[in-house]
Amino acid sequence: MKFHYYLLINPIAGGGNGKKIGHQISTLMEQKQLKFTILETKYRLHEAKLISELSSTVLSSWNVQAKKAKGFFPLLVVIGGDGTLHQVINHVSDQIPVAYIPAGSGNDFARSLGVLQPPQQLLEKILQTTAPRKINILSCYDHTTDTHSLCVNNVGIGLDAAIVHTTNHSTAKQQLYKYKMGSLSYIRAALRALFKQKGFPITIECNNQSYYFKRAFLCTATNHPYFGGGIKIAPMANIYEAQVDLVVVERLPIFKIFYLILLLLLQKHTKSKYFHHFKAQTIHLSSSTKQFLQKDGEDFDKASYVFILSSSEQLFWL
Repeated sequence: MKFHYYLLINPIAGGGNGKKIGHQISTLMEQKQLKFTILETKYRLHEAKLISELSSTVLSSWNVQAKKAKGFFPLLVVIGGDGTLHQVINHVSDQIPVAYIPAGSGNDFARSLGVLQPPQQLLEKILQTTAPRKINILSCYDHTTDTHSLCVNNVGIGLDAAIVHTTNHSTAKQQLYKYKMGSLSYIRAALRALFKQKGFPITIECNNQSYYFKRAFLCTATNHPYFGGGIKIAPMANIYEAQVDLVVVERLPIFKIFYLILLLLLQKHTKSKYFHHFKAQTIHLSSSTKQFLQKDGEDFDKASYVFILSSSEQLFWL
């Protein structure tokens, strides 16, 4: 089967890594005399517009007819960070296969799939693949606003969302990325959020049980182990299981927070009495007080939330 590859490139992903990797991939495709088209994002959330246009004019679902069709099958190849991929899957049909070459700073989704490899190797995998695979991603319905979104990594309220918000709105972020020191921006934001984030009440319903936490500190839903660029916040999570993992960490004294961080780095945090884990096909989560929210690193202003979290499937060309 022949393919026409549509390269959706976010050039500013990973502090400019997207542009570099996009150039490498397009050069290799030229050398291999492959048929491809380049589409670069020009501004924030430009992915949504590009994907909507491609979906209505070019992209096709993967089905029996597609496999038997003559000519070139249009295959979407995303080159960017997890935030870029987040925008793509929220504006493309789950029956349209998506290939992914990570170029971000975190790349937790690629890490969970074991495809955090050099771009040249990933391109070869894409070229050798003959059919897409169904991969579980996170589905989040917000009952308060009647909106639905999909996430490749995590949905978080509390500490992780506060860190993302502080990082994304930092004036020093772009300057640090320019000098390949983007992680310093994240560390700086994390330290600020650690001291400022207060405990907040949440209610969880899953597996026919109800749980109430008066002073939650971090609350993160995921379907794979990683967040924050390789931190195994939920080591028991498995992306190949159609279930949601929810991690709750209760507010604790500041000196114990740093001890818990040490346990996290040593992968022993799950034994802490402040750490709680839930796994179910569907989880209801409500927060009555206004908190920051993050979805795959995209931050939202403070609000109260009523979520229904579940698992969904998307076709990936892996």
